[in-house]
Amino acid sequence: MNNVVLIGRLVRDPELKFIPSSGMAVTNFTLAVDKDLSKDKKAEFTAQGKPTADFIPVVVFGKLAEVCANYLAKGRMTSVIGRIQTGSYTTNSGEKKYTTDVLASKVEFIEWGDKNTSGNKIQSKQYDGGDSFPDFSDDDIFQPADDDDIPF
Repeated sequence: MNNVVLIGRLVRDPELKFIPSSGMAVTNFTLAVDKDLSKDKKAEFTAQGKPTADFIPVVVFGKLAEVCANYLAKGRMTSVIGRIQTGSYTTNSGEKKYTTDVLASKVEFIEWGDKNTSGNKIQSKQYDGGDSFPDFSDDDIFQPADDDDIPF
């Protein structure tokens, strides 16, 4: 089974591109995911200039890629569900390079909003590549029930 669940902060703004042959959107971003370090170990790593996070490249396709490009920004806390994919390519100089990426199938905007705003830390939005976000708010869905309507 190849399943990945990550929570971290975007290292930089997402990069949106379109595949020339199909026009499909592709967004790339990197998540900084904190390592599980004790307080002492974290201080030691920091003093030695070692990273206290892993930097995970994430690739998103289709409508979800466009949504990520429009609503995610550097520093935003985000969760990703997907799978690991490895690959390789040869550089112009003939050197073989290997890649490991997470292909996201779901992205949850833990801090979300327009790229130009500071983000919302109270609510989160989840998006899994469907056609669009619903046109209603949580208040429309979760109405308190009247005691007379409860069958017990």
